[in-house]
Amino acid sequence: MFKDKNTLVGLLMILVIMIGYYFFTAPTKEEREKMQREQDSLQLVVENREKEKLDSLEILKAIVAKADSVAPVAVVAADGEVVQAVVSSPFVVADSVEETTYYIENDLLSIGISNVGAKIKSIQLKEYLKFDKTPLYLFNNTIDRFGLTFFSDNKPVVTDELVFVPILEMNDSVVALDKNSKDTLGFSLRFYPATSDSLQQNEEWIEYRYSLVNGSYVVGFDIEMHNMKRLLTSNVSYVNFEMSADMLQQEKSIENEKNVTTLYYSFLDGDVDYLSERKSEKKSLVNKVKWISFKQQFFSFAMISEKGFQGAEIEVLIDESAEDSAYLKTLITSIDLPIEDENTFTIPMTFYIGPNQYHTLRGLKLGLERQIPLGWSFFLMQWINRFAVIPVFNFLEGFNLNYGIIILILTLLLKLVLFPIAYKTYLSSARMRVLKPEIEVINQKFPKKEDAAKKQQATMALYKKAGANPMAGCLPMLLQFPILIAMFRFFPASIELRQEAFLWATDLSSYDSILELGFKIPFYGSHVSLFTLLMTISTLIYTRVNSKMMGTNNQMPGMKTMMYFMPIMFLGVFNSYSSALSYYYFLANMITFGQMALFNKFVNEDKIRAKIAEHKKKPVKRSGFQQRLEQMAKQQQAKQQQAKKK
Repeated sequence: MFKDKNTLVGLLMILVIMIGYYFFTAPTKEEREKMQREQDSLQLVVENREKEKLDSLEILKAIVAKADSVAPVAVVAADGEVVQAVVSSPFVVADSVEETTYYIENDLLSIGISNVGAKIKSIQLKEYLKFDKTPLYLFNNTIDRFGLTFFSDNKPVVTDELVFVPILEMNDSVVALDKNSKDTLGFSLRFYPATSDSLQQNEEWIEYRYSLVNGSYVVGFDIEMHNMKRLLTSNVSYVNFEMSADMLQQEKSIENEKNVTTLYYSFLDGDVDYLSERKSEKKSLVNKVKWISFKQQFFSFAMISEKGFQGAEIEVLIDESAEDSAYLKTLITSIDLPIEDENTFTIPMTFYIGPNQYHTLRGLKLGLERQIPLGWSFFLMQWINRFAVIPVFNFLEGFNLNYGIIILILTLLLKLVLFPIAYKTYLSSARMRVLKPEIEVINQKFPKKEDAAKKQQATMALYKKAGANPMAGCLPMLLQFPILIAMFRFFPASIELRQEAFLWATDLSSYDSILELGFKIPFYGSHVSLFTLLMTISTLIYTRVNSKMMGTNNQMPGMKTMMYFMPIMFLGVFNSYSSALSYYYFLANMITFGQMALFNKFVNEDKIRAKIAEHKKKPVKRSGFQQRLEQMAKQQQAKQQQAKKK
């Protein structure tokens, strides 16, 4: 008689409810006839659902047309499954309804939307893969909360527990735009409160509307509250939209990904900030917020409001007990959405769901590009990346070169720009080498610590007489430093390098490994990165060569040790970092060696020695600064002599 067990159980539950309703409400004869008609209609729909293939909305309409009982009746429909119950609240959670996921797609995105809560279940970015070459899902059953929270009759209502029905008839669970289509794909789901009035007139609902077009990572999202004013608790000026999600690993280095995954946000005035990337943190945003973004290393999910959200509570939660090895963090937000003093109103939002690519985010004119760590806290660093490195990098991309070759050309161009600075640095070191014998004589003349002031005074006098400036070599190095740091920011954040191979490196945005150790070395890791090893070796060689050139082998032994220790320390830091960055620093070192060989060939130290000798013959004019320096040295010397007498 019955096609499946669920049908039998469902009909038995309905029978029990109807009997209970009969005894507790003592209906009249007319009311009993109406209820009988409802039961007959419901049974007819259930028995014929496999034959007629009615969609959820058609079933709902069929029942609504029959339902005119006095008591509130909750009616929900999903995938042909119908539940009916006598309830005391218009917001009914129907746990027995089968969950159905609908998919809307353009050429870039595939978004799974559940009928339960009308919430996003999954998001696939079609043009990208995970580090293991499987499809990349930004979320895949990892969104815990997604929907409105408000009060009705002073009781909390959470919409992601309610069952919604699609507005349009769907013959398939997937609706996709053709690749060449310029149309807008819209998809809407509604929840109908279970009240007698709404069942009769079908005039009250909560609707979620999604829309997308080809070639865009922007998804429209509107929430309509239709004739819902009477069901909202009075004197409430806003509702909450809550979203929480577990962020899972997408990239090869899970540690690097953990260190950059967090919540970013922008106030309406354009000020951008973010929560801690290294620890759990919670914050209340009391001013109007333009967007909040669930940001990972190379991808983001941002919720955007043109007029601004009223405020928000945001939280980064790190669950150390999480069993999933791919788990990064849990990101949570609760946004205040202002409501209008009308029966029907719409809350418009948009989502950005896509890559953290500078030009893509910059084109939205929302400040979302501030999520990409380009050195925003230091104006010079961000200018170098925004106006020099990124344009040149993108220009070279247009030639379809391997990214390893692009980095080589970029390094050559940067070194060419810095060539005058490097040349001045070399000249300064050449002067210091020429003066080295005289400096050593001064050191031998004043070997004692108490003669340090005299030694400094004599050394400065020598520099002044010879026309040399010991700080001349430091200034060019300081000018190069912002570029070095800008590169440190640029390469690990460049999605263009993601999963791009070069030589033995399979992914320039992550570490290259030529050997897996099978065990972990503290501060180093469990693998050997060849680019990092080459960078470290070349840096040690450069330190040695530069030390000889500057004539500092026998001076400041503590500083000398530090100079050799730093590259070893960087070996541990860079071993799990972007291989493109290590490759760039290695190339920079090798080009520097070439420059030094070139300078050594064309810079004649005999001529420099002759110029210094000629300069010594000129009368020395002491500057006010030098006079004060000498006076301080004399005062210090006098104090030392007084201390000896005591």
